[in-house]
Amino acid sequence: MAMIDLIAGVDEVGRGPLAGPVIAAAVILDPARPIAGLADSKTLSAARREALSAQIRAQALAWALGRAEVEEIDRLNILHASLLAMERAVAALALVPMRILVDGNRRPRGLPQAEPVIGGDATVPAISAASIVAKVARDAELDALDAVHPGYGLARHKGYPTAAHISALEQLGPSACHRRSFGPVRRLLALGAASGTTIEVMAANPVGTAGFQI
Repeated sequence: MAMIDLIAGVDEVGRGPLAGPVIAAAVILDPARPIAGLADSKTLSAARREALSAQIRAQALAWALGRAEVEEIDRLNILHASLLAMERAVAALALVPMRILVDGNRRPRGLPQAEPVIGGDATVPAISAASIVAKVARDAELDALDAVHPGYGLARHKGYPTAAHISALEQLGPSACHRRSFGPVRRLLALGAASGTTIEVMAANPVGTAGFQI
């Protein structure tokens, strides 16, 4: 029986938003069960992403999620927090990959064997799959955060700095899920816009979620 070349594709979602964690996914696809339609998650409709994510989770040899929380983003900066989330996703895989292909031009410090691939989310199926799984997972989390922190429209814009989001921040002040190191939030805090605002304390989230099948 021929040995399967276990290639893990890794990508992250959530660098640009003002709120919520950055989430990464690592996916080892099954060469015997190819999945049609894999592409950069940003080019797909929400319905198509959700359908593909379910198929990837069901058919991949292994998949896992890793994350970096808002506090880590503020402490480390978004780049290093994103790389940390990628490391955690790979560490959570139930299978050990022979190769690790990471979207972008940076190699996570904890993955010295990883190979960066610029534009990999559009050209490497395993990275495309990772981008889809990460995007669907993060969108679902922002939908849940919208119920915990109403008024910001998190379910609509997923934390990105839209005009509506900035307006809500100016009216309500930052919540506990907002990134205090990001410009718009930092400026509001410096101006005292959040004065008197009640900040809710969110429950801690697990570092990662994984699934696999042999």
